[in-house]
Amino acid sequence: MLFKKGILTLSGTVVLMFLASAVSQERTDSLPVRVMFYNVENMFDIADDPLTDDDEFLPDGLMRWNKTRYTKKINSVYKAIIAAGEWNPPAIIGFSEIENRKVLEDLVYGTSLSNYRYGIIHKDSPDLRGIDVCMIFRQDLVRVIKYKSWVPASVNRDDFHSRSILYVKCAILNDTIHLMINHWPSRRGGVLQGEPMRKEIARMLRNSVDSLSNSSPVNPKIIILGDFNCSPDDPVIQMLVSQYDSQSPRLINLADQYSPTSSGTYRYMGTWEMLDQIIISDGLMNCASGLYTKPVNFRIFKPDFLLKNDVKYPGLTTFSTYRGYRYQGGFSDHLPVLLDLGIR
Repeated sequence: MLFKKGILTLSGTVVLMFLASAVSQERTDSLPVRVMFYNVENMFDIADDPLTDDDEFLPDGLMRWNKTRYTKKINSVYKAIIAAGEWNPPAIIGFSEIENRKVLEDLVYGTSLSNYRYGIIHKDSPDLRGIDVCMIFRQDLVRVIKYKSWVPASVNRDDFHSRSILYVKCAILNDTIHLMINHWPSRRGGVLQGEPMRKEIARMLRNSVDSLSNSSPVNPKIIILGDFNCSPDDPVIQMLVSQYDSQSPRLINLADQYSPTSSGTYRYMGTWEMLDQIIISDGLMNCASGLYTKPVNFRIFKPDFLLKNDVKYPGLTTFSTYRGYRYQGGFSDHLPVLLDLGIR
């Protein structure tokens, strides 16, 4: 708290805590359950992990990643989460490009997110750089039943050096949701560079969806979310959503409603790309009771503070932490996506 001319003034952090706490007290089960996905762009700590290639993100590394920059990054991601929840943070947040559990603990326990009792789901991926997919969840709203890390069975684990899929089964408001959080292989080196592995992951996801359907007495409610490193109209995504019949759930890509050139979550050479997507099973749209959603409940979260003028191409781009090797001190090179679930 700051004192000025005899008047008590709250610092920005305390104001955030006060307002967020006040809104939280007003929440009821009838309000939406918000799900968020955010690729947070190389959220490394500053300690060397001898088992991964994290050398660039060390104090003496190429990126000159230090405690000051790391702390700013943690606080930036916290700000984005608070704003995305409109002062009532999302019930579920999936992340990609998180280095380890410690980074999540610094975010959840080292900021005012600690007021919301977030739990952490984290599994190490075989990614060579050590970046993982993971999840945090509001323990007052969500109960995690089980979680697993998936790698395609068709691939030799010694040859898999990408991010595994994080599967989480949750209970929310007396209903069950199956989450599959993704960060598909990068297109670095060309669009076709990671194509075979993306196909194997898509087949694994489709088989998992069908397996859940076959083992469930009702149409399962499934959310597949993440950074897919390809657009909704990509043949691999279409392979995932179109391969169904009367015995398996239909999948709906909610990101498909966005224009492939004018809207997106990542901007490359002046063109927006819809890399971050949320795909749902029709059990979340065609249900008589419990949790449900509809396409209009999906959106890209793009407040002004996550954007900046593109110095090279006309228009706005993401306010990233780095632009190439130059530190900008921004948030991420991706925009988050949100989905609201209602209750019937």
